[in-house]
Amino acid sequence: MVTLNPNQGPTAGGNQVIITGTNFTGATLVKFGTKSASFTVNSATQITAVAPSNNAAVQVVVTTPGGTSAPVWYYYITPPSKSSLSENMGPLDGIPITLTGSSLQTATSMSFGSNSAVPTVVNDTTLNVTVPAVTTPQTVAVSVTTKGGTTNGLTFTYVGAPTVTSMDPTTGPDYGGTASTITGTNLSDVVDISYGPDSTSYNVIDDTTIVVYSPGGTGTVPVTVTSAGGSDASQSFTYTVTPG
Repeated sequence: MVTLNPNQGPTAGGNQVIITGTNFTGATLVKFGTKSASFTVNSATQITAVAPSNNAAVQVVVTTPGGTSAPVWYYYITPPSKSSLSENMGPLDGIPITLTGSSLQTATSMSFGSNSAVPTVVNDTTLNVTVPAVTTPQTVAVSVTTKGGTTNGLTFTYVGAPTVTSMDPTTGPDYGGTASTITGTNLSDVVDISYGPDSTSYNVIDDTTIVVYSPGGTGTVPVTVTSAGGSDASQSFTYTVTPG
């Protein structure tokens, strides 16, 4: 009985396949379907062959002076393709995301720049993965490796969490409209600022400065600055009651 390890590989070929059987001494030919493969006879029971390119399941046979082995199937796997990430930016410590594409069923790993992660295969079009952590903000290439090959083309941006060091002024009338200057770091990626439960309008000046406009409200409420990298709620705003 002849066995192959692995018994599948990329349509581009080029991967080594260990063929195990008997009476391989003097082998003269190894064929994957209609294509001949380069090979080395390691022993009477083992051959290392290099799979040629193809795009379908084929039968592998070994020919020796004593005859030809019984055929055994080898399967060519279509290279993966990917179309989108559920999130293409997130915090430095990583987040769970979903990748969609095609020919993903045999995925074994994903790379985010120089860091790797092991995805969970949902089906042939969907992978779930936790983005690995990094220490500094950066944009990295995302690749997926399957038994059919590796594909690139998407990126993921790591965003540093915003930090707020000051806010001025921190009081204003209850009808809103007070312009306050927020200073800190990692503010250029801010996507929301809220006074208590209420989101409000703002202008990003640069990575260290935002001008924000209070909505209407009452009492003292936390001011939460949020980006894909996280949030900061270290400041508060106090509403003053308008007479009348």
